[in-house]
Amino acid sequence: MPGIIDPERINVDVLPGIWTPIQWKMSEEEHQVELEAQGTASLLWSVDIPAAILRMLLSETKIERSFSPPPGFNPELQGEWKEDLVAFKFARAIKMDAVERTREKLTVAYDFGELGYWCLEIEPEKVTIERM
Repeated sequence: MPGIIDPERINVDVLPGIWTPIQWKMSEEEHQVELEAQGTASLLWSVDIPAAILRMLLSETKIERSFSPPPGFNPELQGEWKEDLVAFKFARAIKMDAVERTREKLTVAYDFGELGYWCLEIEPEKVTIERM
């Protein structure tokens, strides 16, 4: 069911994380799959940490090609948009609705469209994620 965190699908592994660029010949189809996998990883790396956590927990990491800047794109902060470069965006948009930061806690609320509103509270020793 979309918008529900599925604890059975959360990967937990003792192996260290590692990434290596492809070092062998690939078919065009394999190249496309690898490009999208790397695009997904890079896009998750580029968003703020609470949004990335929420996307991964809800399995909402599907991407699509972006041929124009997304709503809210700021060229002064994000650089000039270049149409000749390959760009990706998340298939489902997420919008930060509210943020409150104190010395003890960071609270961030997101509007995830039809998946509802979600809130993350991050404290030094505890993280709470809930649907609002």
